[in-house]
Amino acid sequence: MKASRSATRALTMMALTTAIAVALSFVPGFSMLPSVSFIKYEFSDLPILIGVFAFGALPGVSIAAVSVLLSFLLGAEGGGPWGALMHFIAIGVYALCAGLIYGKKKSLKRAVFGMAVGILAMTAAMIPANLVITPIYTGAPLAVIRPMLPAIAAVNLIKGVITAVLTFIIYKRISGFLHGKRVS
Repeated sequence: MKASRSATRALTMMALTTAIAVALSFVPGFSMLPSVSFIKYEFSDLPILIGVFAFGALPGVSIAAVSVLLSFLLGAEGGGPWGALMHFIAIGVYALCAGLIYGKKKSLKRAVFGMAVGILAMTAAMIPANLVITPIYTGAPLAVIRPMLPAIAAVNLIKGVITAVLTFIIYKRISGFLHGKRVS
């Protein structure tokens, strides 16, 4: 009975985390570099990464998939279906890497290392993703996209660091709530 209650609570908290991510997807993101103003910071990434640390890599990626899909269906993904796909690739890679590393042995050191690897993996994944997908949804030729790659990489690094710092600040304060422990 206790295991069933624990699983129900975890699913409920994952649904709550997803709902918060969807709600935050309606908060306008901000551009960091004018040369790639189509890439915005997504506030919805924060609850997704918190979900990764609270529930694991695969549940975290599931939270990302469902929240990005719902955000798209509700009209909150500014780049349409291609923007939603790019958003999922970015946060999915970040979440998967961070969650797999942290899940092996949960510690502050592993969390920081996991987020660092996640940031680098997301940045690396978004270079080919932008080469393939950005020309499709912007209509810009590769000759226009290629010179943007350093700025695209920089923005993804910055986005990842902002999400990591905010997760670091918030996660410890709410992890007890997410796991059903009393918070004093």
